Amino acid sequence: MKRCLVFVPAIVVACGGNPENSPSCGLASFAAASMVMQSMQDLSHAVATPPASIPDSLPAKVVGHGTVRSIVSRGPEGLALRYEGDNLPRLPGFGLLLVDDSLEVVRGVLIFEPESPPGFARIGTIATDTTALPLIGLRVHWPSLNAPRCPMFQPVTGDSATG
Repeated sequence: MKRCLVFVPAIVVACGGNPENSPSCGLASFAAASMVMQSMQDLSHAVATPPASIPDSLPAKVVGHGTVRSIVSRGPEGLALRYEGDNLPRLPGFGLLLVDDSLEVVRGVLIFEPESPPGFARIGTIATDTTALPLIGLRVHWPSLNAPRCPMFQPVTGDSATG
């Protein structure tokens, strides 16, 4: 029994602080990623060219991991995002630029490990020093994916958090 009492506070500390570490937000994150994958079946929401207005940095998240920063630049092949964290999958995998369908605002990049779906135009890459994944885009209904208590992307300031 004493061993359990020591273990429970350790779990609370491990899950505290960053809402992305809480069980409820973890489930919400997987549910949102699943909704995104389902909406990718409708190619009418595909983004064929990178939006003109994109901030210099965007939150990025590998499904199942924490939010990190990606630095945005433009290159001859479209957007070139520099992923500043760990856990970027090797090929197959792809980055999905999420564009709010009502405001046409780029919200961030969700990164998946399976191969990118057919029919989507490549609008750039998301990369580290060792890996480069194709970047595609999707217009999404942002309020249905982003819960106020468990946001899709945590704010990233200063040094990127890895997760």
